[in-house]
Order: sequence, then structure tokens, then C-alpha cells
Amino acid sequence: MAGLIGKKIGMTSVYDDAGKNVACTVVEVGPCFVTQIKTEESDGYNAVQLGYGEAKASRTTKPLAGHFSRAGVKPCKVLKEFRDLEGEYNLGDKLDVTVFSEGDFVEISGNTKGKGFQGVVKRHGFGGVGQATHGQHNRLRAPGSIGAGSTPSKVLKGMRMAGRMGNEKKMIFNLKVLKVYPEKNLMLVKGSVPGFNGANLIIEK
Repeated sequence: MAGLIGKKIGMTSVYDDAGKNVACTVVEVGPCFVTQIKTEESDGYNAVQLGYGEAKASRTTKPLAGHFSRAGVKPCKVLKEFRDLEGEYNLGDKLDVTVFSEGDFVEISGNTKGKGFQGVVKRHGFGGVGQATHGQHNRLRAPGSIGAGSTPSKVLKGMRMAGRMGNEKKMIFNLKVLKVYPEKNLMLVKGSVPGFNGANLIIEK
């Protein structure tokens, strides 16, 4: 298994070998640096901690500054542990998009776009109540009944209602790598990935 931290750049489209226009996402992958190596003997499990993105030294706490100093790397914005990472690594090693190649299938996880407070029609796909006529006023997008009045005399847990939507962790499986550009640390993957342009992503083979 191989994994790296990256960033969503945006969406575009390319033509495949059959001449079909394929929607794809441009992802910046790395460079990532090995900031810590965890072992079964010292930590109880094997993992490699990677850092991505350059952070200002003035905004880095002293404990974290010491952590990066021991690894011999500059302060990083994002830290992520990867278990069962293929290969042998040392502190300060640099990993980039060359870990992946064209034709690979990857899993990409990230936080979805935040939509704020939304009603039941947008949040849950409700059809609305009744028709626009017969004396109704501002009821088209209402949720309708949320429970019986007599029994059980309460709103049952899990009732689909209006509320905060989005900004949830989501993973997309089996995204095909269409192109890899090592000189720019960019990669094209087929389809869409979660998050806004500039959002951090976790890419795993």
C-alpha cells in the first residue's frame, strides 16, 4: 500500500484513447516528508508519519518545531500517519507523485464542501408538501409531520430534519489515475473528489 497527502487543484476534462471526453480532477500530490517512524517496539504498531505543505515557523508551536527539527525538515501544515507503507524510510525522506503511475487505482478521502444550514428538500431530497395551490402559503418545501401527537408524544431519534449539511469526511474508491506530471507534482484522476479547490486530500493506492 502507498499513500500521500495532496491538495485538490480543480476539475478539467481530457480525451482518452477512444476519443471520449472524460471528466477528471487535477490533484497536487506531495512533496511529502517523513517526520516520524513508529515501530511495534516503541509505539505498539508500525506507521510512517508524513508532513505536507510548508507552515510558517512563527505559527508553529515549540513542541512541533522540535518534532520537525529532529526529522530535519521544515515545519509542515498537515501531518498524517500511514500504516503498512511499502518500502523502507528514514527521517527526512521526500516522497512525491512518482509513487503513483498511470493506470493505478486510488482511494481519495477529504472533507466535503460545507453547505451551511439547509432545509429537508436540499439536505434529504424531500419532495415538499402538497401542491402550490389550494390556499397553501410557503409550504412547498416544508418537511410535513415529524411525529404523532399522542403516541409516542415525542420526535423519534434520527428523524430527518433541517440542519447543517456538508463538511463531512468522505472517501471515493477506485479512481483511475489518467496522467502523472512528476515535474509539477500533479496527477489527473478520473471523476470527482470531495472538497473545495485547495482542500487537503489523502491519496492511497
